Amino acid sequence: MQGYNLDAPENYINRELSSLAFNLRVLEEAQDTDNPLLERAKFASIVSTNLDEFFMVRVAAVWDQLQAGLTDPDEAGLTPQQVWDRVSKMVHLMIADLYSCYSRSLRPGLKKQQINLSRGKKLDDAQKAFLDNYYLRNVFPVLTPMVVDSSRPFPLLLNRSLNIAVLLENPNGDGEPVFATVQVPSVLDRMVSVPSKVYKTSLVFLEEIIKSNLPCLFNGHRILATGCFRITRNADLSLDEEGAEDLLEALEQSVKQRKWGEVIRLEYEKGLDSRLVQRLIEELELPEGGLYEINGPLDLSFLMKIATEPEYDHLRFPPFRPQIPAAFDNGQDIFGVIARQDILVHHPYESFQPIVHLVQTAAEDPDVLAIKQILYRVSGNSPIVAALERAAENGKQVTVLVELKARFDEEKNITWAKRLEKAGCHVIYGLPGLKVHAKMLLIVRQEEDGIKRYLHLGTGNYNDVTARTYEDLGLFTANARMAADASTIFNMLSGYSNLGNLYELEVAPMTLRQRLSSLIRQEIEHARNGRPAHIIAKVNSLLDKPVIKELFMASQAGVRIDLIVRGICSLKPNVPGCSENIQVRSVVGRFLEHSRIYFFHNDGDNRVFLSSADLMTRNLDRRIEIMFPVEDEDNKTRIKEILDAYLRDTVKARILKNDSRYYRIDKRGKKLFNSQLHFCRLAQSGPTNK
Repeated sequence: MQGYNLDAPENYINRELSSLAFNLRVLEEAQDTDNPLLERAKFASIVSTNLDEFFMVRVAAVWDQLQAGLTDPDEAGLTPQQVWDRVSKMVHLMIADLYSCYSRSLRPGLKKQQINLSRGKKLDDAQKAFLDNYYLRNVFPVLTPMVVDSSRPFPLLLNRSLNIAVLLENPNGDGEPVFATVQVPSVLDRMVSVPSKVYKTSLVFLEEIIKSNLPCLFNGHRILATGCFRITRNADLSLDEEGAEDLLEALEQSVKQRKWGEVIRLEYEKGLDSRLVQRLIEELELPEGGLYEINGPLDLSFLMKIATEPEYDHLRFPPFRPQIPAAFDNGQDIFGVIARQDILVHHPYESFQPIVHLVQTAAEDPDVLAIKQILYRVSGNSPIVAALERAAENGKQVTVLVELKARFDEEKNITWAKRLEKAGCHVIYGLPGLKVHAKMLLIVRQEEDGIKRYLHLGTGNYNDVTARTYEDLGLFTANARMAADASTIFNMLSGYSNLGNLYELEVAPMTLRQRLSSLIRQEIEHARNGRPAHIIAKVNSLLDKPVIKELFMASQAGVRIDLIVRGICSLKPNVPGCSENIQVRSVVGRFLEHSRIYFFHNDGDNRVFLSSADLMTRNLDRRIEIMFPVEDEDNKTRIKEILDAYLRDTVKARILKNDSRYYRIDKRGKKLFNSQLHFCRLAQSGPTNK
């Protein structure tokens, strides 16, 4: 539509509010009684940890804007103050719903299943004796009470630590009460198992055990009031990479500083004495709107541990074992298998093991000359890292780019980087100013007819643990043009080589944005010429305004656009004159949707791409990302079928409307279809790669 203002705020949704809307969809899974009880407990735990990260990064960024005096509105027309106020209101409502779910449904449900969560009340004499002994032997030795007075300043409290505030009578009798705090030790289990004649599993909160023993800890002092509180700090790293002589050392220091950033949120248990609350607000310099009264135990992340305890499989989803793709399930030489055909793997429905097996085989194969890999997030006991170490010990050239700036995995990646270096690998610590988020493995092998390169490209991390629950796609190929591109990219990452022209792969921030734009504009041309035009994109987040505007233009031209966006989406669909041809849906279920797929109808000659990149400005402009084509027709057909399954989902999909809210699909007259369950059944039913 000529003259329509694509920049109008009513076309966009605020990023922070969209992020909270995603967390509300996770909360719906905790509330959904069709889900098994312990799975619901997991979802409640995820809501709690998601909110922690949201405050540490996104809310902290909004507060920084307020501190800097910024008043300019964002794309959705909201000023930082308006965002702050709306976030505070939305989170308070979410917290109320979360704890209502915990206290009215989850906790009673667990109790019915013989799992009792106790605040330390109604214990029999034997249990009290057990806990007294546990406290003296295990807890008391690690406690450090901190009293605040004229000679002892208010303690520096650790980010996300659970603490007990204590109000003591002044020793002088008539002076102001004395403030003290006790940190609940994170080195001890939050839930303490006690013997029970009634329940199969009886658990008592560690903080309640400590609270009941405070008179001994403050012996000789009268306790006026006690209660738990917890703080969340600004944890976004500020790192001057250009000025850092050693990126590894600079990042190690910056990670340490994260523990002591500015306080953004204070949570306290309901009923905490108002004098303690006021003292905490003053001492912590808490922002207005950052105070959260919690009607239940602080920090529900403990539910994750309970949900993963053995013996309660009947309270979880039926176990699913990822299947080995048929192409790899015959004991043949893995290099020969990949040389014959491109192999597409869909995790977690298909196993991550072929990737591990490929690196392990390469490490031992005398014909393999070099292995090059990008690691962004790996597991705590990574078999891939162990295989790379073994390869280096066997004399192969091993180059590993370890992205040190992977948020909240920095410390783990620093440890891996040092280990790989010690084993003899050439380790690259990312690039100044750019995160390396691409997922790529390249193996160089000497064969009878010369050097041959084998390549794995994926949408997800090389993490064998998360691959069991994260949905991702990966491609094994010996395509010479793609492999040549991979070599060029690795040379660019490890040295001063310019990227130059690539055959098949697109790389952000150099070419990926331009290629996406070209593909969208090609669909626009098809629509304008009266030909069918269709775009399907499956991503985790859609935030980049230039891409959103091009999708708006495509919609105006008549291109049908289906967006499957798991998390944050700033594009508002179905706005008259702007996005009438755009539908946005989010699928939230048992597995975390994580793959990035880009499909273009291209007048019937479908073009399909997989990528590590979401449609966010940081991915397209400030990260090294890769987008790669899927060229094999069978694989293209399979990916289109995967996308169609998401578009058919009537159980776990929610539709985004132009009021910025997500709605479950009206199931009346529709067949119930759960895309994730469909993929499980498909993987178990037979071969996917012949």
